[in-house]
Amino acid sequence: MAIRLPGITNAKNSLHPSDTFAKKAIPSFTYVPKGQNQKYFGRSSQYREASGRNTSFVCRSVFLYKEERGTRRNNMESASEMVAFPLLTTPIESNYRACTIPYRFPSDNPRKPTQTELAWIDLFLNSIPSFKKRAESDPTVRDANTKAEMFARRYSEMLEDFKKDPEAHGGPPDCTLMCRLREQILRELGFKDIFKKVKDEENAKAISLFAGVVRLNDAIEDGGKRIENLVRGVLAGNIFDLGSAQLAEVFSKDGMSFLASCQNLVPRPWVIDDLDNFKLKWSKKSWKKAIIFVDNSGADIILGILPFARELLRRGTKVVLAANDLPSINDVTYPELVDIISKLKDEHGQLMGVDTSNLLIANSGNDLPVIDLTRVSQELAYLASDADLVILEGMGRGIETNLYAQFKCDSLKIGMVKHSEVAQFLGGRLYDCVFKYNEVQSL
Repeated sequence: MAIRLPGITNAKNSLHPSDTFAKKAIPSFTYVPKGQNQKYFGRSSQYREASGRNTSFVCRSVFLYKEERGTRRNNMESASEMVAFPLLTTPIESNYRACTIPYRFPSDNPRKPTQTELAWIDLFLNSIPSFKKRAESDPTVRDANTKAEMFARRYSEMLEDFKKDPEAHGGPPDCTLMCRLREQILRELGFKDIFKKVKDEENAKAISLFAGVVRLNDAIEDGGKRIENLVRGVLAGNIFDLGSAQLAEVFSKDGMSFLASCQNLVPRPWVIDDLDNFKLKWSKKSWKKAIIFVDNSGADIILGILPFARELLRRGTKVVLAANDLPSINDVTYPELVDIISKLKDEHGQLMGVDTSNLLIANSGNDLPVIDLTRVSQELAYLASDADLVILEGMGRGIETNLYAQFKCDSLKIGMVKHSEVAQFLGGRLYDCVFKYNEVQSL
């Protein structure tokens, strides 16, 4: 059944690098560091010719990628390996702030939580029951019920502490810090991926629907209408977000229908709606390489992003899909995305007739449902250095963080608003859509 959308550590220190770190010059990458994690679905010779530089090392490293995922070292173990995303407008320290919403201002009392902070603390408190329920059913954790209760108690106590002292636990709190604390507690208790079962189930369902969705898009002859349909597919797929307590509850009861969700998007104009401008640019402009920061598993990545990425590939654009290093909520991870693409390709290595030699999957180095672009993996930074289009998809990466991020190239932020606090901040409706396109004029 589809959701009918209404018409109307301190952990903080590990997330916000020091001034010294932030001011380091972005290296001119000439190789991908040892231990990198990425998958290239093409031929190394073609990649060298297209990039115009000596990339024999990167291509060799890609093909030496080991499928034994258990041997992969977690990027989070070595924070020094993380670097700033090279396409951010510089100087980064004065031009970039990850969190979109201003939770507090310099004039606010540091010992007293702001109304915005209180609202977001309550939002995270309200999500605890759905996370606890998922943790209780994790078959990989011994005494899961007891440990799930410990998680709920510890996390709720931390959040309540913020109400008494905003500077507790590395605060003041924002969405990034509260996500970090939640993941840390889960991992310390042995919960590595409490959403794995539902991710696997939804990936299987979406894979079975992929060919039909692609055929529907390909049948649209008008280019403008086809790209709008693809955009609507991305937005409809983005509803598969179990980080939203309300959506998690509805999903557990009724499930979600991708095609019905496409039809039930709130009517345009959306709260941020640059679609008409993007359609015009799409008809006149092509990009050489696009970096897409992907979001959720299931319909989101398979029925939303991949058909959109396939259309870019058809137009000759190289596409890099950047996925999380570690599980967080129901976000797709790098190893999972490699597996999904492998299942979707045919015996000729194509996605429904489209060559994948220019498709690359990269490990972003991230382990949260939001992202601070001052901290990405070195391999992603290397691959992004010559891109001319950055796409941040999903509420966490493209709305709650990075909505106002400025880049040296064209950028697109696309996602559905699934928190009332975000809708209020933007002046829109719950389940409204964001399609923010910024073009950088060529010199």
